[in-house]
Amino acid sequence: MTITEVKIRRLYNQERLKALVSVTFDDALVIHDIKIIKGPKRLFVAMPSRKDEKGEDGGVAVYRDIAHPIGQEMRQKLETAVFSAYDDYLKKLSESDNK
Repeated sequence: MTITEVKIRRLYNQERLKALVSVTFDDALVIHDIKIIKGPKRLFVAMPSRKDEKGEDGGVAVYRDIAHPIGQEMRQKLETAVFSAYDDYLKKLSESDNK
């Protein structure tokens, strides 16, 4: 499965949420609402999720991924493509602000 497009849909100035992304695979399937999150040590990719109907686990809401990579190799490809597109987007934004 090849990642054929990564589109940065929206940037956020929140402390943790940095961007919403859509990723297209093989020009045939798109996954929307992939998040770029700032973690304690680095950025990470969070797949689209929804709140589990079963409620909470120890007072904390439980969320389940709607779609996600099955193996580490695909997760790495996805993260690399998303972070590359995010970096390029920020660079272009910075260059247009400096003009």
